[in-house]
Amino acid sequence: MQRRPLVPLLAVSVMAALAPGLAATSATASPLTRSSPDVASADALRPYTQQKPVWKRCGADTPAALRCATLKVPLDYRHPGGKKIDIAISRLKTSAPGKRHGVLLSNPGGPGGPGLEMPLELDAQLPQQVKDRYDLIGFDPRGVGRSTPVQCGLSPEENTLLRPLRTFDKNVAWAKSVADKCRTKAGDTLVHINTRNTARDMDVLRAVLGERKISYYGVSYGTALGAVYTQMFPRRADRFVLDSAVDPKRMWRGMFRIWAPEAERAFQRWTKWTAARDATYRLGATPAAVGKSFWDVVARADRDPIVVDGAPLDGAGVRELVRREFFTVRDAAERVVKLKEAAGGRAAQGLDLREPPPEPDISATVTVVCGDSSWPRDPETYRRDSIRDADRYPLYGDFAAGVMPCAFWDRPVEATTEVNNKVPALIVQNEWDSQTPLVTARALHRQMKGSRMVTVDEGEGHGVYTTNPCADSAANSYLATGKLPAADVTCQAAPGKQRAASSLPAPGPLG
Repeated sequence: MQRRPLVPLLAVSVMAALAPGLAATSATASPLTRSSPDVASADALRPYTQQKPVWKRCGADTPAALRCATLKVPLDYRHPGGKKIDIAISRLKTSAPGKRHGVLLSNPGGPGGPGLEMPLELDAQLPQQVKDRYDLIGFDPRGVGRSTPVQCGLSPEENTLLRPLRTFDKNVAWAKSVADKCRTKAGDTLVHINTRNTARDMDVLRAVLGERKISYYGVSYGTALGAVYTQMFPRRADRFVLDSAVDPKRMWRGMFRIWAPEAERAFQRWTKWTAARDATYRLGATPAAVGKSFWDVVARADRDPIVVDGAPLDGAGVRELVRREFFTVRDAAERVVKLKEAAGGRAAQGLDLREPPPEPDISATVTVVCGDSSWPRDPETYRRDSIRDADRYPLYGDFAAGVMPCAFWDRPVEATTEVNNKVPALIVQNEWDSQTPLVTARALHRQMKGSRMVTVDEGEGHGVYTTNPCADSAANSYLATGKLPAADVTCQAAPGKQRAASSLPAPGPLG
């Protein structure tokens, strides 16, 4: 199996109240303690928490040391005697059992990212001092991969989550069609595929493994899942590393819409950086001149589409091609130079506009995004917000404000989790992250009052851990010893270590 650098799958933590969390009340309490009449008691959950997993090789193409098993969990934790679903789990045992501290669960992002192979990614990237301390545990979240997957039967044309305003009426029809297809295909399963229930599944997994507490590494959407777990099961959380953080209060529409103003900030930074290197890029010697060079290309493409790699691009296509690139200044400068050449009539190559591979199925992603929180029900709300964002944020435009299937989804069965606790955790964050901006990581840091935060000054890319020596040092020390830094830490970006995006690409909107 091909190894990849450890970085996120992304995505986000994207509400009507019925059942509060199954929070354990003490370190010695039953695995899942009853917290209200609507939530199952520990006795009712005992058939799940006392399962004996049957470990087998995960597959012919995976190392024999990685073992997999399948657990049963309730579809609806309010009714544990009802329908059951599968949760696929994996384990890579420590090679130093005498140094073992416990288990390290992991989530690669999404929502919708499968996690069974995460132990192999961690094993390839983590230092020995950390690997000695843990059995590495992966799992496919409910609705994903081998864990009773949600499959809505979407066509290739339907399998794109974020769509621009210029096709608004078609987008409304698309959103309703996706919601209807998912409801038809998944039935009563649909409303129970959400972050809170995945956190409950994690706690069943903890109990099945015989652990009083779990440690955890989550990236992108995985930070939202980790934060929700700490809120629901605060005394079960041991050493939590949350990489490239979602703001739980923005789950999920707010996480999408924050991309537009953050892209404008990144664009202004890029114009300054590029102006200082006019001898290299010839886009302008002042930030204003650099910005004009870019918008001239957009205007030229709107008048007469420019051809890049054999594909015609209008102005919206140009913006769509580069809006996230501005978070990685060098990549953006090189790309805009090629686009300028194309606008001038020169053949531009190397922007990789060939037919992309099929996008991962968005069924699980949209199910979590719509199941975690309430969305506006009136399509006109999305039209108004799209027009507003297109006016305020010319670079990103309305891309993240448009209508979603959530407008036609059944109401969530639970309220969104309000994260407000003192559970210790380490948050690591690049300053210039296009998917989970610095502002959302700082918000999570405020909500998790026991956390420390490591910020990589001028750091670019989505996913920090294993890419920056300074941040790695803090995370490795915490996972190995359990000691958080005495105060928040600021690291400097490591030259040559930046990346435009995770190379563990997630099938979710943050990936």
